[in-house]
Amino acid sequence: MASFNDPDSLSPQRQAGHCLPDDADRALLVGRVWLESAGGRAGPAPVALRGDTLVDLSRHVATMADLLERDDATWLVREAPGDTVGTLAEVLANSHADIPQAPYLLAPCDVQAIKACGVTFAVSLLERVIEEQAGGDLKRAAELREEIQALIGGDLSRIEPGSEEAMALKAELQARGGWSQYMEVGIGPDAEVFSKAQPLSAVGHGARVGLHPASQWNNPEPEIVLAVDAEGRVRGATLGNDVNLRDIEGRSALLLGKAKDNNASCSIGPFIRLFDEHFGIDDVRNARVSLLIEGVDDDFVLEGESDMREISRDPLDLVAQTYGAHHQYPDGFMLFLGTMFSPIQDRDGEGQGFTHHVGDRVTISTSRLGALTNVVDRSDRLPPWTFGIRALLAHLGQR
Repeated sequence: MASFNDPDSLSPQRQAGHCLPDDADRALLVGRVWLESAGGRAGPAPVALRGDTLVDLSRHVATMADLLERDDATWLVREAPGDTVGTLAEVLANSHADIPQAPYLLAPCDVQAIKACGVTFAVSLLERVIEEQAGGDLKRAAELREEIQALIGGDLSRIEPGSEEAMALKAELQARGGWSQYMEVGIGPDAEVFSKAQPLSAVGHGARVGLHPASQWNNPEPEIVLAVDAEGRVRGATLGNDVNLRDIEGRSALLLGKAKDNNASCSIGPFIRLFDEHFGIDDVRNARVSLLIEGVDDDFVLEGESDMREISRDPLDLVAQTYGAHHQYPDGFMLFLGTMFSPIQDRDGEGQGFTHHVGDRVTISTSRLGALTNVVDRSDRLPPWTFGIRALLAHLGQR
């Protein structure tokens, strides 16, 4: 199977087409690239994609968060004057290099908070309960899956969280000793919303994503990510990989921070597609998100799909549970909506299910947002995260 990361299988022009929406010619696509100026001042810049060319918007907006606040964002993307960064094919080739060369793609967000919703699909709810019951031991997962499915019964995807039916199921499961903290956020009234990563820490398209070296049971989590401004308005959407360490979180939910927030453990991109007359929240609600995992050391291939129509909570409800009178985000936020796809296909032996190998290529795609591709590595072997808020302020002051 041809791989997006394999330069022998896809030309730069085909790589560019592969990562874009099917209707890219009318999509408002914005992102960020790492630039090095003639004066040697390296740093990020917001860009717009026009045709096959990336245009620097930094003379108009300092950050992506600023761009998402602008009422004239459509004009900025389509018409605002700016320097040419390069063709998309050139920037993609730089982004996929073992040592990226400027200009290359970054995650399309910057100072926004990066939040994520968990257990928003029935399938992911089942897998979280399995992780909890297995205590992080992947060898027990297959047996527990059958036991828990028999205990729960029925189709959880049909149950509205917080409804009378959901509360009746909760009471029944509590009586049978089958209730779980994951069931609480899966079918209870309150969604799980947590901080996935720090501002400026997410990696972009083509970069390597990191697994904590202590993890032996892990997987990608393909998701749609909403770009929300400081007033709680959804301004666009993109793709994300909420890299998941099943063994660490399975040992204790209190280890969620250790399981979720590590060096390069969050990827977002390749671009934010702004909402307009051609693309909006209904496109998010009806999206089908595909996942492709390609192993380089064992020729393993796994494919799956997530249908956003099976989400248990509406995307705008998840936004409202994140932002409101109880919590504001003055720089806006990026919100992962959750995934229904938890790979369970045996890879390293019967009954052992799936876990990543270093070098895996992960491609997350959907027709209206394009494709996000990353290669899996270990967090402790990746370049350290060094460009934070103070570095950004210094860079903007120089620019």
